Amino acid sequence: MNDYPLPPAWVTKALLRGLVIPAHPLALDSRRRLDRAHQRALTRYYHAAGAGGVAVGVHTTQFEIRDPRHGLLDPVWRLAAETVRDCDRAAGRRTVLIAGLCGPTGQAVDEARRARALGYHAGLLSLAALSQASDAALVGHARRVAGELPIMGFYLQPAVGGRELPLSFWRRFVEIPNVVAIKIAPFDRYRTLDVVRAVAESGRCDQIALYTGNDDHIVLDLLCPQLIGTAEGEVVCHFAGGLLGHWAFWTRRAVELLEECRQVRLRNQAPRRLLALAGPITEANAAIFDAAHGYAGCIPGIHEVLRRQGLLASRHCLDPRLKLSPGQAAAINRVLDAYPHLADDAFVRGGLERWLRD
Repeated sequence: MNDYPLPPAWVTKALLRGLVIPAHPLALDSRRRLDRAHQRALTRYYHAAGAGGVAVGVHTTQFEIRDPRHGLLDPVWRLAAETVRDCDRAAGRRTVLIAGLCGPTGQAVDEARRARALGYHAGLLSLAALSQASDAALVGHARRVAGELPIMGFYLQPAVGGRELPLSFWRRFVEIPNVVAIKIAPFDRYRTLDVVRAVAESGRCDQIALYTGNDDHIVLDLLCPQLIGTAEGEVVCHFAGGLLGHWAFWTRRAVELLEECRQVRLRNQAPRRLLALAGPITEANAAIFDAAHGYAGCIPGIHEVLRRQGLLASRHCLDPRLKLSPGQAAAINRVLDAYPHLADDAFVRGGLERWLRD
């Protein structure tokens, strides 16, 4: 245990209670340079909306920030951490900082060290770069990274670069002492349940928080208890919160949704109105994430929603090839018209000028 750094107790407690953790986008100006004012404004928006954490350096932040041509990983990590700490001091709160970690072992270990030095509490560990590695090698990789920073496991859906990870892998992964949470996002109920079963069988349901990344199943993941039969008897797990690109926009509504789901779990009775939100949220996600084109327009779609609200000045990405797909803008228009109650436009209008102020 001593070989693995542990997070502050309040971080573990907060993750287990359940947090809205937006996957933080990257704000760029018209020349595709870091737009610091809008980058700070986004972080301030998430904090004001009630998000309990932010994840920076993840897919939604654009993996290209690691390219030496851009050299943006440390600056973006630092800007988010400094902004969160300023907001926390002003509000008397504590926010969990999650750093996206990726690449082969040497790179991921180095990123974990740098993130820890900047004050990040845990690392969301992507295994996409090790697509051909054995399960044993993946666990060894995770242990190396966990030696530098507490980790949040990540089951990434195959459609966007993930790989199938069997139950046997997750059983070994949850043995790592400082795994604090797992983001489950395979977009596949069978694979989702593999992770839940591994945590349930480990006896660590009170130590490892489950977070949904299933953008196609957000409400039901948050509402439904997971009953797992084990050799020790039936174990009940639940998704404590979510780490989602879908929560990078309309974040105030996400905070309200998570709290309502938490109260429903306590009462053990889901209201019909809340269940009825599941379909519209998934439909909105399909348009904004561009499910029709294999998620090719996912990041530009997120940017477009934030741009319309004034939280971004443009929808530019570091890779100029990343654009809205044909018909995606019309699909976004349709869901915005059909489900205006999903958006938090009035909340954003009330705070935007303040969040953009230096």
